[in-house]
Amino acid sequence: MKYREGNSNDVIGLQKLALLSYGQFQNILTEENWNKLKAHITNENLFPDLLRTSKGFVCEHENEIIGMAFLVPNGNPTEIFETGWSYIRMVGVHPDFGGNGIGKQLTQMCISFAKETGETIIALHTSEYMNAARHIYERLGFKQIKELEPRFGKRYWIYKLEL
Repeated sequence: MKYREGNSNDVIGLQKLALLSYGQFQNILTEENWNKLKAHITNENLFPDLLRTSKGFVCEHENEIIGMAFLVPNGNPTEIFETGWSYIRMVGVHPDFGGNGIGKQLTQMCISFAKETGETIIALHTSEYMNAARHIYERLGFKQIKELEPRFGKRYWIYKLEL
């Protein structure tokens, strides 16, 4: 497996991985909520925008992207992330490669890059149905700070790590 920075040549591979990694949750969500999530992760602008506005990291195996994570720098607030926070988005691992530490390594790469670039806070949001991810974040020191309004019919929380 090879870890590297993502680039614009990765868009199709990232889109494919998003469907595979987040597709694991199709049976956990209602059909309506799965269709909303699927529309979000298949939006043709999602990955080009993330690659333009954040630092993307990928894991490859035999020239296929099997893991991804993006660190958005501070100064890019959303309805859930504050102006002074950097935040992690779209962590995903191919289902056939789960349990190999890929999500942890990609999250650690985001943390290391945040430290290198002077970030002081990293936030992320995750859901009740993403148990493996929540455990990784908690082991890396992220603390749950707030419950969000339900998304896709499920509970979500904001986690924060002070650097």
